[in-house]
Amino acid sequence: MYAFLNIFFFVFHTCIVLFIVFGWIWKKTRLANLILIVSTAFSWFFLGIWYGFGYCPCTDWHWQVRMKLGLYDTSTSYLEFLVEKLTGLDVSRALVDIFAVALLVAAFCLSIVLNVHDFKKNKTKNKSG
Repeated sequence: MYAFLNIFFFVFHTCIVLFIVFGWIWKKTRLANLILIVSTAFSWFFLGIWYGFGYCPCTDWHWQVRMKLGLYDTSTSYLEFLVEKLTGLDVSRALVDIFAVALLVAAFCLSIVLNVHDFKKNKTKNKSG
């Protein structure tokens, strides 16, 4: 069961990361993207007060599964872990954190702008319809 959960979390969590970065592109996923970005920021910065900057429940659960499998990763960041596993590169946590925050802020700004645009467009369409 733990082997399955390890693969599940690897795929699921990676999909979450990709959706945060690119989910604003498609009109149908923009609101969900914005909700996920805000939830992630809440986890990183608010829950991070108690659990450490960048805290993510998915990472926490995945690490627990990996420990049950006897896999003790030196990465404290899922994104650092992901980059190292996918590329084989040993990257610094600080660099990954800077890149992650920059991508989160960029995705948030794009998502806000496009969600507001969609909201205004729908509001105008409903008034004239």
